[in-house]
Amino acid sequence: MCQIGLVVNDVEKTGQAFADFFGIERPEVADSGPDEIVKAEVYGERSTASCKMMFFDTPTVQIELIEPDEKPSAWRDILNEKGEGLHHIAFQVKDAEGKIKTLGEKGFPLMQKGNYGNGSGMYAYIDARKDLKLIFELLESF
Repeated sequence: MCQIGLVVNDVEKTGQAFADFFGIERPEVADSGPDEIVKAEVYGERSTASCKMMFFDTPTVQIELIEPDEKPSAWRDILNEKGEGLHHIAFQVKDAEGKIKTLGEKGFPLMQKGNYGNGSGMYAYIDARKDLKLIFELLESF
């Protein structure tokens, strides 16, 4: 496991609370990147959903804060359904597309996928809530 992702209503406010808790400077806010690079798909449909993000690197795991826009997305769905809090746990993988296919065949559907905003990798959210009570994120660096 390399990351824990949280959905929040205000990434700057929550990010400041995390920074204060850790006793560090608040990291910069990043955006999800240009649509022509990200090429996001939500439930199999092309999407222009985007988000603001903030990353806290700890010695053992990265904490990602995600503030989604109002467009349909796996982020927005969880924020609307459950409110702020845990969205996913992430794992660095190789052959994310192959793993998406294999997991789908096992009954764990793809919720959303896209490229990193700088084009250096991809992410994919796998819905394992029914059996495992979690959303898993697959991260692959290119």
